[in-house]
Amino acid sequence: MKKAFFGAFLTIFLFISSSTTYAAENQIKVDGVTTTSDVKPEMKNKRTMVPLRVISESLGASVEWSNSEVILAKSDMKVKLAINRSTAKKNGEKILLDVKPYTKNNRIYVPLRFIAETFGCNVNYNNFAVTIDTKPLFIDGVQVKALQYEYHMFMGGVVQQINVNAFNETIYNIFAKNIGEKVEAPANYSWSFTIDTFGSYYKNAQYDFLDQKGKSLVRFDIYSLISPVPSELSTEYPEILVHDVSKDKWYLFNDTARKSINQLMFTAGKNGFLKIISNTTV
Repeated sequence: MKKAFFGAFLTIFLFISSSTTYAAENQIKVDGVTTTSDVKPEMKNKRTMVPLRVISESLGASVEWSNSEVILAKSDMKVKLAINRSTAKKNGEKILLDVKPYTKNNRIYVPLRFIAETFGCNVNYNNFAVTIDTKPLFIDGVQVKALQYEYHMFMGGVVQQINVNAFNETIYNIFAKNIGEKVEAPANYSWSFTIDTFGSYYKNAQYDFLDQKGKSLVRFDIYSLISPVPSELSTEYPEILVHDVSKDKWYLFNDTARKSINQLMFTAGKNGFLKIISNTTV
């Protein structure tokens, strides 16, 4: 009787343990938000291995290839990895990896903890999931809770929020590093996409960095020139402008920075980090 009871207990224990491990391997949360991915993490040599692009982009890092190496970059950190290589480079410093990156089903897997901690994040295993806590963004000493993103279409507008610190920090830094020379406000600018007025600017989107109470700390509006101007007046009508609404000041901006922000917003949506607040387009 005791043997039967012990056997049943052992079976249940092993089932629970395996279920916990399986769940932990198959769910990753970043700042409490579950990532969306068609490829799941897995265990190798007692280390959690994750798809490189999903985890890197979820932490706000860019991913590029160069000479058979993959380069992950965010702010001042640059990491170089290669498939089946036991070492990596962090800003030129060689680091020994516990598990070599490898490919499976056309995806590259990398050690989760190494990637997360390299970009200043903490990794924990609890509640049957792998949780990653990223570094909070502070603006003028006040912690940012969310980035609110709004854009309009012909039939209405969409308001969304990102509550993942890594994305908010990366986007804020793009604004901070790419704001150019101060300029005068254009004569005509709005959400309306019309070309009737010479030198009109269309508001592509607005980005509000909100505090813990939902109050805007900083807001940037990006505008693009929509009406053609003669080439001799091109310096008077730049292609891209940014309006720092908080200070009511206008600056030159560049298309590369705008595209980088758009790509981050797309990635945030793809990974399940964009929450719709309102949608009047439907």
